[in-house]
Amino acid sequence: MVDTVRLSGFVVLFVGVAVLLFTFYNAYLLLNEILEIEVSQDLMSLFGEALAPLIVYSIRALYLGIMGWVGSILTRRGVQTITSERREGEERVTARLEEEAGKSGI
Repeated sequence: MVDTVRLSGFVVLFVGVAVLLFTFYNAYLLLNEILEIEVSQDLMSLFGEALAPLIVYSIRALYLGIMGWVGSILTRRGVQTITSERREGEERVTARLEEEAGKSGI
C-alpha cells in the first residue's frame, strides 16, 4: 500500500512537471510567433483592427495561465503526496519507539 501511494505521488509530480515544461515551451513558441492561435476573419471585422490583437494576446495569456496553474497544482500535489507518506512513516516509527519505551519503563 505504501509503495502505491509513493508511486502515485511520483506519477503526479512528473505529470505536473511535464505540464509546466509544455506550458513554458508553448509560451516560448507563442512569444516568438512560431506557434499561432487562429483567429477568424469575422472576429476581426466585428471588433476592428485595433481590438483584434488585444483579444489574441488575452487568449494567449489565459491559455498559458491556465496551463501553468494546472501544472503547478499537479506538481504541488505530487510533492505533498510524497512528503506526507514520509511523515506518516516517521510518525509510525516514533509511536513504536514510544510504545516500546513505555513497556520497558524508561
